[in-house]
Amino acid sequence: MKRSLFLKTIAAGAAGLYTTHLFAENMKKKMMAMQLFSVREAVAKDLEGTLEKLVALGYNELEIYGYNGSFFGKSPAEFKSVLNNTGMKVISSHHTTGLQEKSKGTLTDGWDQAVEDLHSIGARYMACAYLFPNERTKEVYAKLPDLLSKCGEKAAGAGIIFAYHNHDFEFEKYNNTLVYDYLITNTAAQHVNMEMDLYWISRAGHDPVAYFDKYPGRFPLWHVKDMEANTKDITEVGHGTIDFDRIFAARKKAGLKKWFVEQDVSKGDMFESLKFSHDYLAKQKYV
Repeated sequence: MKRSLFLKTIAAGAAGLYTTHLFAENMKKKMMAMQLFSVREAVAKDLEGTLEKLVALGYNELEIYGYNGSFFGKSPAEFKSVLNNTGMKVISSHHTTGLQEKSKGTLTDGWDQAVEDLHSIGARYMACAYLFPNERTKEVYAKLPDLLSKCGEKAAGAGIIFAYHNHDFEFEKYNNTLVYDYLITNTAAQHVNMEMDLYWISRAGHDPVAYFDKYPGRFPLWHVKDMEANTKDITEVGHGTIDFDRIFAARKKAGLKKWFVEQDVSKGDMFESLKFSHDYLAKQKYV
């Protein structure tokens, strides 16, 4: 064997062993999904580097945010390349309505293209993420079920499940009920489901399990984050008061398919916070 070929063979073998070692190290971690918004500041500086750090922490699936006709300034093909390079997979994507805060890729502007692009990168879910304060009006609430249903129908045509993600304001009164109940009862499950944020519903003083009992099967997606005892601030999973054992015990009733770790803010380093949540959750029986 020529020396050059021999050296190439040795190098290839070493690279293979190194890759196998990294794979084995990653397999020691229980991989889980997270909402990328948690590290938005890092993403704005270095998308690929941020994803690599998240994979090292044990996260390999994402719910993304900010689609506006592109993915963080990248075309679908370019973004898929970043995902492939880092070993990440996009499961879901968050979108706003566009009713007051105008932008491409919203429910009212460029939705067809958004569905097409999310489908092209393999996403299985899309969600209405948030109503801005000036969208929380009786007029908007009145027409929201129809808008959600139309967007859900379009998403379903591409094999994507559509959902609505809550905060705490949806638990305010509206038409002799609550906004949240109004949205559930005025939409059909085949087009609109709910992505329950376990922190925000708890912050609003309501019980997630009671909603699973009331509307079984309507909650295929969850956001998993915890609440501090005294301040009620968002904190790392396992540092707060939310009874995740009780909630996860009802996951079949809820219709749970996928859940995402999320932490909107951190009082320390966000990556350390996400590591704590991952390591805590990795020890639980519901992972």
